[in-house]
Parts: sequence; structure tokens; C-alpha cells
Amino acid sequence: MNALDLARWQFGITTVYHFIFVPLTIGLSFLVAGMQTAWVRTGKEHYLRMTKFWGKLFLINFAMGVVTGIVQEFQFGMNWSAYSAFVGDIFGAPLAIEGLLAFFLESTFLGLWIFGWDRLPKRVHLATIWLASIGTVLSAYFILAANSWMQHPVGYAVNPASHRAELKDFGAVLTNSTAVGAFAHTITACFVTGGIFVVAISAWQLKRGRSTEVYRPSMKAALITVLIASIGVVVTGDLQARLMTEQQPMKMAAAEALYDTAGPASFSLFTIGSLDGSQEKFSVRVPGLLSFMATGSFDGTVEGINNVQAGETQTFGPGDYKPNIPVTYWTFRLMIGFGLLTALLSAVGLWLFRRERTPASKWFFRAAVASLALPFLADALGWIFTEMGRQPWVVYSVLRTADGVSPSVGGTTVLISLVVFTLLYGVLAVVDGALMVRYAKAGPPEPTPPEESDVDSGSRTPVFTY
Repeated sequence: MNALDLARWQFGITTVYHFIFVPLTIGLSFLVAGMQTAWVRTGKEHYLRMTKFWGKLFLINFAMGVVTGIVQEFQFGMNWSAYSAFVGDIFGAPLAIEGLLAFFLESTFLGLWIFGWDRLPKRVHLATIWLASIGTVLSAYFILAANSWMQHPVGYAVNPASHRAELKDFGAVLTNSTAVGAFAHTITACFVTGGIFVVAISAWQLKRGRSTEVYRPSMKAALITVLIASIGVVVTGDLQARLMTEQQPMKMAAAEALYDTAGPASFSLFTIGSLDGSQEKFSVRVPGLLSFMATGSFDGTVEGINNVQAGETQTFGPGDYKPNIPVTYWTFRLMIGFGLLTALLSAVGLWLFRRERTPASKWFFRAAVASLALPFLADALGWIFTEMGRQPWVVYSVLRTADGVSPSVGGTTVLISLVVFTLLYGVLAVVDGALMVRYAKAGPPEPTPPEESDVDSGSRTPVFTY
């Protein structure tokens, strides 16, 4: 493998690993904020115990997200210096704002939330977790704005003298239709991820009959969150598919392995084909569904891979403009499939919880625990599809991936850093998993004795130490 292949592997490993923690941080922060709001409004202690328990797991995940995110900037400078030099004026602007504004917002108020339990008034303390949650969302938007510019570059011009892309309209970058669509889709997916995390751990504890007064309301609230967010994922995903058809027709064609333009175009639920994806042997298809996803009409026309390839060859010159077809095909389907399974689980769970019941089905609890992997798999597959489907471009239609790699960094150097980072991430995964399991098993803090629980009196707020 050459330096380009190794650099792409390193980018993929570090990005997908980091994204394990990002959606959980965003989704769980709002769930914790909602639980604390319920405690402040009602004074019921089980809401406080819920806030403390899920807040502890949230903080572990947040810390891991910060640590793994640091590597992202490092690898851009080391492996992708040509890319950084070409787009630094544009790509760096939203990332700088993310670091200077959004990250400091979330980290500052998260610190106040951690250390302010017995020092701040209840409503002021509640505001800190909401502001930290808002900070996570702002952080996500600026990062997605930078990535969306790579998918659909706007508001720039290439300086012919310096051969660099220069920022001309920062507002266009921030309001990029791709960024808006990706943000809506990503945030709803984050709520699914956070919700399923709560569902799985709650199911595991309820199955053992532990702290029903804490885990039952946690699970029900999370199931409602997952169901609503899953509907949002479907709606925003549909909008993104239409944007993708307009802006990156090759990616849409590759998602279906559609080689020849068709209208109406069917969507294959399952296909067996040749290794390169060029020939279909067997498939199960839904007529007109791809046309609806791509155009909003069951009779719409979808360009095929061969047609797009011919057009891009004419526009950009000779070359292979097709991504890895099997990868894009299967990541697209598995992403959708895992997402639909989480929605199905939430619907079944809410049915079992109806009329203040507590589910007694062992199969449901087992399915709920196993579902913990589903949103993380869907999130990772979604990123892989997004990045792999854009190839061979690192900035679509502007800069090829092969032209963005560092010319002075050899394959050996990249390989060493790849091995080091992978081993480091492996160690961090063990540490994170051990901490999560340990504190999930420990359960929520014990109830405060009645004589000490008057949170509305002049006494100080009861404190549960992290």
C-alpha cells in the first residue's frame, strides 16, 4: 500500500472511531438536561437520581470524544498538507469558530455543571447543562459546514496565481444546503443514538429488577425520543437523498449500483452480484422506490453510473470517477436497515409500556440490550458512505484525493502513525468500555434520607459525588 492508501485508512479509522462518541455526547446531553429539568420542576428525587446516573456516563463519553477528536487536526497537517494548503482559508474558518466558540461554550458550562451542584442555584445550574448541550449542537454544525463544503463547495474562488481556494462568501459556506441537510439528519441520528443507549442500559437493569423507579421512566422517555427522532431521520434522509442526486449524481447511482440511466428506477433491498458490482446475479427490488428517494416522484429518472462517468470525463478529463461500488451499495443499505430496526424497537417498546405497564418479555429486554450496537453501526456506515461515495474527490469536482495527500510524507511514516494511533485507540476503547460497564453496573445513587431531602428549603442542594 502506498502513502495515499495508508493516509485514507488512517483518516477512516480515526474519523469513524471519533464519531462513536460524538452522536452519543449530543443525544445524551439533551436527555440529561431534560431529566434535570423534570427534577427542578417537580422536585421528585427519582429525576435527580436519573440525572446523576446518566450524567456520569455522559461525562465519560464526553471526555473520550475530546481525546479522540484531537487527532483529527493532527492527521490533516501530517497526511493531507496539500489539501490543507489548498483549502485552508475555507476549511479552517468553520473549524476555528467551532474551537473558539462552540467547544469553549460546551466545555465551560459543562465544567460549571460538574462543580456547581452544591454551589449554584438550581435553575442557574440547570441552565449550565442546557447551554453545554447547545454548545455540542453548535460544534456539530460548524464541523458539518466544513465537511459539507467538501461535498458541495460554495462561496469560494481559486486564485490562479497561488493555486489556492480562497473564501469569498462565508455566509454561503455556513448556509450551504448540504450543511443544513446534513445537520438535520445528523442531529436526529444523535437523538436516536443517545436514546438507544439509555434504552439498552435501562433494559439490562430492569431485567435484573434493579431501581425500577429510575430505569422505567428513563427507558420510556428514551423510547419516545428514539421513535420521534427516527421519524426525523427518515424525513431528513429523504431530503438529503434528493440533494445528493442533484449535487453528486455519481454517489446516488453508486448507492444503487445503477449503471444505466433509468426512469422509473427500482430500489434493491438485497443484491448478489460480481465482486466489482458491475453485474447483478440476483436481487429483491421495490419498483420506483429509488426514483422517489432521488427525485420525489415514483416515475423520476435517475442517472446511471456509466452516464455520469461519461459526463465527468468530458468535464474533468480522462479518469475513473466511480467510487467503490460494493462499499457504497452496502453501507447505504445497512445504514438504512439498522436505522429502521431502532425505530421498530422503539415502537414495540412503547406498545409494551402502554397504560403504565412495565414490559415482562425476556425477548424484548434481550433485543433492547442488543440494540445498543444498532445506532453506532448506522452512524459509522453513514460516514463511510458519505466519504467513500465522494471518491475520487476530496473536494467534489475541485480537488482529487490523490492530489491532497502530503507529498513529503512517505508510506513508512504514515504506516507507523497508523499503527500507533490504532493501538492507542484500542487501549482507549478498553478503558472507555471498562468505565462505562463499571458505572452502568453501579447504578444510580441511593435515595437521600427523608430528613435530608427537602430541596426546596433553605438548606443546600443534596450532592451526589461523581
